[in-house]
Amino acid sequence: MSVPVSRGGPISVEPRINDRIRVPEVRLVGPNGEQVGIVRIEDALRLAEEADLDLVEVAPMARPPVAKLMDYGKFKYESAVKAREARKNQAQTVIKEMKLRPKIDVHDYETKKGHVVRFLREGDKVKITIMFRGREQSRPEMGARLLQRLAEDVVDLGFVESAPKLDGRNMIMVLGPHKKKADFKAERNAGRAHDDAPERDLAQTLLAEHAPTTTDDVPAPRSAPEPPAPEPETPQPVAQAATPAATPAPAPAPKAPAKAAAVPKAPTARASTPKAPTPKAPTPKAPPKPRAPAAKKAVQTADEADTPV
Repeated sequence: MSVPVSRGGPISVEPRINDRIRVPEVRLVGPNGEQVGIVRIEDALRLAEEADLDLVEVAPMARPPVAKLMDYGKFKYESAVKAREARKNQAQTVIKEMKLRPKIDVHDYETKKGHVVRFLREGDKVKITIMFRGREQSRPEMGARLLQRLAEDVVDLGFVESAPKLDGRNMIMVLGPHKKKADFKAERNAGRAHDDAPERDLAQTLLAEHAPTTTDDVPAPRSAPEPPAPEPETPQPVAQAATPAATPAPAPAPKAPAKAAAVPKAPTARASTPKAPTPKAPTPKAPPKPRAPAAKKAVQTADEADTPV
C-alpha cells in the first residue's frame, strides 16, 4: 500500500511574526530603533503584547535572529508605497536601431541623423547598422567612414559606446547618450509644469474678477425714477342742441354661410360588356406560278445538237 507524500506549499517571502518565530531567543529592537538586547522569545512576545505591537523577524539569518517591535500592517503599507514610487521613477533604457546603406543620399542621411539626434535627446541608446550588398562587401572602409561621420555629427549628444565592427554583411556601431533617461523625464515634467503655470494664473485671475462680492461692498440700490405727472386735459366745447343727432351706423349685413366643402363623388362602376370576337374572312391564296421550262428546252437543244442526224 503506497502512502501519499504531502508536498509543501510555496515558500513565503514575508517575514515571520509573533507566534511564527520558532527560535529560543532573539535580539530585540524597540519601536523607535533602540537596542534592547538578547531576550527570550517569551519575553519579547510579552513586550509586544503590552505595547500593542507586532514582533517581526527582520533578520532571520543572523545569530541570534533580529526581531523588532512594530505595527506590521503599517509597515507593509509603507513598503508597498515605496516600491510603487521606485517603479514610477525607474527609467528603462531602450536600444533604438537605425539602418543605413554605404551609398546613402545626402537628404536621406540628414533624415536618419535627425532620428538619431531625437533618440539620444530622449536618453536612449542607438544601434547604427550599415548594410553591404554585392561588391560593397569588398569595401568595408566606406561603411567605417560613414559611421565616423555620424559619430562626429552627434558628438554633443552622445558618444561611441561600441566601436564599428563587421558582423557578417553588416557593420554595427552603438551610440550612448550623455544624458540619462531619468534626467530627460524630469526635465520634460518640469517643462510641462512651467507651461501650465501661466494658464493656472490666468484662471485664478478670472475667478477673482468674476467672484461674487460680499455684502459690505455691494452698493445701495438706486431708487426707481418717479413717473411724470399727467398733463391736464383741455375741456371740449359742448355740442349745440340744434345739431342733429348722429345717425347710427347701419348694422353689417349677415354674412352668407360658407359653402360646405365639396364632397368628392364616388366613382360609379360601369358594367363592362364583353365584345364578341369578329370572325375574319379567309384570304384566298394565289395559285403557284408555273416554272418556265427554258432550261429544259436548252438542255434538249444541246442533246439534239450532239446526236448525229
